[in-house]
Amino acid sequence: MIHSAILPDIMKTVVTPKIVAHIAKLANIPVSEKEQQELATAFEETLEVVDELAQLDTKDVPTTHQVTGLENVWREDLVNQSVMFTQQEALANSKKTHNGYFVVPGILEGKDV
Repeated sequence: MIHSAILPDIMKTVVTPKIVAHIAKLANIPVSEKEQQELATAFEETLEVVDELAQLDTKDVPTTHQVTGLENVWREDLVNQSVMFTQQEALANSKKTHNGYFVVPGILEGKDV
């Protein structure tokens, strides 16, 4: 059994449509009131499953990092010039550019940024 201090508090949190609306606002994703309710219910169900899984005793289960059995799969880092945009082509549909770069609204605030 996993010690309860290890489990995130989110598993004990009730997900309400208000919380869904807040997350959607932060992510700048439009979500209707009906979708807020549906997502809140779905998140609750997901958290219940995660909570059940967290209660399983896994101390004797070896850690799994990957399951394909493949090791050191590498490929050459080659540039395919035929599918590349020029800088001018990449910026062609941008609303605003400056000195060859995209200009986007600032999202960081504070003097430490």
